Amino acid sequence: MPDTAPTPPTKDWPARSARSTLLTALGELVEPYRQPVRTAALLYVLEGLGFGAHASRQAVARTGSAGLIAPRRDGRETLWSLTDKAHRLFTEGDVRVFSTDIDPARWDGQWLVLNVAIPESHRATRKKLYAALRWAGFGNPTPGTWVTPHTHRAAEAAQAIDALGLTENSLSFIGTTSAAGISEEDLVRRSWDLAAAEAAYDELLERFDSQRFTTADEQLFAHVELADSLRRMTYMDPRLPEVLLPHWRGQQAAKRLRDLRAEWTTAAHAQWHRIAGLG
Repeated sequence: MPDTAPTPPTKDWPARSARSTLLTALGELVEPYRQPVRTAALLYVLEGLGFGAHASRQAVARTGSAGLIAPRRDGRETLWSLTDKAHRLFTEGDVRVFSTDIDPARWDGQWLVLNVAIPESHRATRKKLYAALRWAGFGNPTPGTWVTPHTHRAAEAAQAIDALGLTENSLSFIGTTSAAGISEEDLVRRSWDLAAAEAAYDELLERFDSQRFTTADEQLFAHVELADSLRRMTYMDPRLPEVLLPHWRGQQAAKRLRDLRAEWTTAAHAQWHRIAGLG
């Protein structure tokens, strides 16, 4: 079996890997219960989602090395528990992905603007920064400039910049758009590829909205896969205030997909309990 499972054809769709899918499974299935789980249960889910045995075991090992899960021997088996670092990650991530953290009616029109200079030779640094800022809801309207209406994420952006040693190359400020320069509509258009995000949402709706399940495993795997897709969509969809996207179909599509995840949760978790042997 391949190390990576198929992804939708949209070119801007973030890559899906065994490790990223494992993180989703941990957040969806392990985090709510705070109980250790066997390696075999984690591998069962990953292999059921199309990842090979080697890639699945490697994902578990790398997640442990990253300090997100901690092992404990129980006879011939290994049990994994989430660390405090993982609990914080999932708590923050669930708010970002599955709830609305900006009230369109209360948005004050303020933008957080970053300017970060990265030398051409530092490609790895650039890639890490871009991923962190996309996750935080920033768009990139011009080279070196990043913007977001989520002004409360200034500390998150500062932490990412500092961790990459870019503080001395950066500046930031908060303010409204003015009469000079491009319009707010153009700012949104240049900052995010919302057409690509809309296409990705359409693909997800086509895939999941009419899905019917014949086994409990099918629903469990679909639940994890849908949740993983929504997490990855965060890099494409910045969850802008509705006033900036008055007629964007992506918002309705995202809501429907989040509702489907909620509808499938009870049955998916019941099957996970059987697989993991949770009390």
